[in-house]
Amino acid sequence: MAGGDSPAETKKGSSKTSKNSKESTLKQKSPAEFFAENKNIAGFDNPGKSLYTTVRELVENALDSSESISELPEVEVTIEEIGKSKFNSMIGLIDRERVDTKLYDDYETDKAREKRLVKEARASEIQAKNLASGKKNKEPGVSKVLKARGEASYYKVTCKDNGKGMPHDDIPNMFGRVLSGTKYGLKQTRGKFGLGAKMALIWSKMSTGLPIEISSSMKSQNYVTFCRLDIDIHRNIPHIHLHEKKANKEKWHGAEIQVVIEGNWTTYRSKILHYMRQMAVITPYAQFLFRFISETPEKNVTVKFTRRTDVMPPIPIETKHHPSSVDLLLIKRLVTDTSKKTLLQFLQNEFVNINKNLAARLIGEMGPDFSPGMAVKSVTSQQMVRIHQLFRQAKFDDPSGDCLSPAGEYNLRLGIIKELHPDMVATHSGSAQVFEGHPFIVEAGVSVGGRDGINIFRFANRIPLLFEQGGDVVTRTALKRINWNSYKINQTQDKIGVFVSIVSTKIPFKGTGKEYIGDDISEIATAVKSAIQQCCIQLKSKIVKRLQAREQQERKRSLSRYIPDATGAVYEVLKQMTEEHTKKRKRYKEEETAMLEKVSKLIITKETLKEKLAEHVEQVDYEMALEYATQSGVSEEPRENIHLQQLNPNHSNFIDLHSPTFVFRLIL
Repeated sequence: MAGGDSPAETKKGSSKTSKNSKESTLKQKSPAEFFAENKNIAGFDNPGKSLYTTVRELVENALDSSESISELPEVEVTIEEIGKSKFNSMIGLIDRERVDTKLYDDYETDKAREKRLVKEARASEIQAKNLASGKKNKEPGVSKVLKARGEASYYKVTCKDNGKGMPHDDIPNMFGRVLSGTKYGLKQTRGKFGLGAKMALIWSKMSTGLPIEISSSMKSQNYVTFCRLDIDIHRNIPHIHLHEKKANKEKWHGAEIQVVIEGNWTTYRSKILHYMRQMAVITPYAQFLFRFISETPEKNVTVKFTRRTDVMPPIPIETKHHPSSVDLLLIKRLVTDTSKKTLLQFLQNEFVNINKNLAARLIGEMGPDFSPGMAVKSVTSQQMVRIHQLFRQAKFDDPSGDCLSPAGEYNLRLGIIKELHPDMVATHSGSAQVFEGHPFIVEAGVSVGGRDGINIFRFANRIPLLFEQGGDVVTRTALKRINWNSYKINQTQDKIGVFVSIVSTKIPFKGTGKEYIGDDISEIATAVKSAIQQCCIQLKSKIVKRLQAREQQERKRSLSRYIPDATGAVYEVLKQMTEEHTKKRKRYKEEETAMLEKVSKLIITKETLKEKLAEHVEQVDYEMALEYATQSGVSEEPRENIHLQQLNPNHSNFIDLHSPTFVFRLIL
């Protein structure tokens, strides 16, 4: 029996092996497919957030494009609401009336309808009674309309800029191939993942199935490129519907991107407008025009954020890696990609802060297997590990912040004043500091006046951060580490605005959505606290001066209040002395006699005394103010804020001299 069972068992076992072999077949996903399945990573959590993120990505791309050619940005954003019928006609679908109404999620039963009508009738009756008795009616509530789970809202998002435009042949790959773009490299960038409008296209394909439309023209081009395309998510390649050139009669340059997506304007309206407002704060040199076009005209929204200055920050510069910031994988990639021949040249030219002398010392420290003239392509994997170990242990100078492009105190101050109109503003820009081999700069502004309480505005690489504020280093520092009372600021009563902008070649975002900067990096936390404190010190000086000026005014007001009574009393005494002098009851000195004669001749009256006392109060007030100014080191007259327009806006030959509070333009 054993011999008979053996072949059967063998056959059965081989069958299992064959089945397991088929089940273990590996599968691959394209980058586009990965982000489509994990869209929350890129900020596309739900329809409302997707609408917000689409606007944000398009606006930031537009700003980058304009700034790259030193063009003052002009960005127009339009969100157009698309009804169900219009959307169906766009995709060639005919509207169909419901046949089986009970099949739908928003079906209302007879009992529910009766209950709703009774409630509405009762509400109407109460309003009629209140109207008859003269009582004020509450605002009528909007009748609740059931909305089916599958019923979606669609929007056409359009963003137009005056930037550099895109090369004709590159447009399909720039929009239809995930993880391909022009922003990769070690430099300060606004992007988080390098997805940009690609993720908006993926969301469009998932929610509406409609392609994206791009119009673009570069400077001096006599044509405008028009491209309509979508993306093959499984293959991560563009699917081009139309790619053509049109005449550029208006000599326009820039890009216009149009995409139709599912969204939710109602829930994210405030976030989108708040984002545009904060973007106007951090980029006062840009002009934004935002429009929301509703199917109901009274719900239309138009907001224009005008340009306040034409002074732009410098363009961020791509830099090389700092030795302390590289990992083993990056070293391998740099060795593979380098054009240098020897190890000495590789170390000297592929990293910052390694000169020829230091490179030779490092090679000598690596051991006998290394030499300055050895071919860098011959470096083995084990030798790369040795280089990495030495980089982690050796001491290098910190990288400079020359590659960074902060907004600047001038622009930050202008943006705060322009959008918030506070009573007082103080700004501070710290020096470049370093974490994990990456330079960063913290700029801060603190304002008093505006909205109640502490309002915190966070920026990373000059883009607003609106979500997950509670865990952010700026929020925690402002609420827990700053003793506002020591700076004469009342945290509960005063209206405080805290603005912090961090720029770096690597922003240490936390969370999958990259919406906040963690509180666990001591270098950044210390720099943020120091920048806010420097602003508070400036404000304290202003607040103390204001309090003293208020006390001075109150003192002057108190003295002026007693002038009439004091004048009357003094004049009565003078009249009595004049009578005694006239009747020769009492003799006075010569000076006193002369004054009494003026009283008798009505040269000195109650009114003249009143005027003299008022002049005396003014003189005392001025002397006290002068004494305070001398003690405080203030030797100038009171100043007023003014805004000077340049004489010739088309003049291009000038030099800008920057100061924290102004920019002096020397026209040559």
